[in-house]
Amino acid sequence: MEGYLDAADHLNARQFLIAVRKLADALNYGTDKSPFLGSGIEYAQSRQYLPGDPVRSIDWRVTARTGKVFVKEYEAPKQLPCFLLMDTSASMTVTSVKRSKYAAAVHIAGGLAFACLDRVSPVGVVGVGGRDVRVDPSLSRPQVLQWLHDFRRFRYDEPTTLGRRVTDLAPTLPNRCLVMILSDLHDDAAVPALKLLAQRHDVAVIQLQDPAETGLPGAGFLRAGEAETGRVFVTRGGRSWVDPAATARDLKRAGVDHLLVRTDRPFAADLRNFLRGRNLLGRGRR
Repeated sequence: MEGYLDAADHLNARQFLIAVRKLADALNYGTDKSPFLGSGIEYAQSRQYLPGDPVRSIDWRVTARTGKVFVKEYEAPKQLPCFLLMDTSASMTVTSVKRSKYAAAVHIAGGLAFACLDRVSPVGVVGVGGRDVRVDPSLSRPQVLQWLHDFRRFRYDEPTTLGRRVTDLAPTLPNRCLVMILSDLHDDAAVPALKLLAQRHDVAVIQLQDPAETGLPGAGFLRAGEAETGRVFVTRGGRSWVDPAATARDLKRAGVDHLLVRTDRPFAADLRNFLRGRNLLGRGRR
């Protein structure tokens, strides 16, 4: 792809896959995967035995009580399809530390995608930067790997389209979905759109933050430019340029889960606790 740079995380394909698989295993650690393995999970009813029914399905208690052979029938829970909304805009690629917000987002997206697949939950992706990318949820690991590797390529001049893409996506979603956003939320239209989306779907926001966005102590007054629009503004070095706490409170009132991920800190444990505490990857529908 012309104009795109390779490997925002500076890893080769094998190293990237290992890192993603390690994160997925960390997200799955300590959870019981058996409820996500298909049929034979949740008891529905017993019925009389028919030729060809497996012996292991016999309901011995009902059989002993009635004198006729009965077998158990089970209903497997259907898992929510998951959409990952990946922000590929310019502000995600600008960094003051070794790992950019964009590299962290792609890494997290890979871990979430594989964790979903481990639970037999279909997963897809939507680009909410300058790229018009939408891959509907599926259980195909090769397909997931393909779009993950495609998203590792980046450029420094993409605009943010999160609010508009959320608005366009909402009416096309089937039934109820889990929608997870990986973004720095540098889009004024994003939060209102996410609030509306949360009225019909489970929505979680993983907000990426570079340490420079919390302020530059000792820098005094400075002129800065917004990466996507080029808008120039004046600020104080000790002042935080974004307020994730206010954003979190605003989203929480609308029923949207929120996690702040700092790019200069380890995030696997916080991400695991966030997902497990809200049972995000375990939500199902009948």
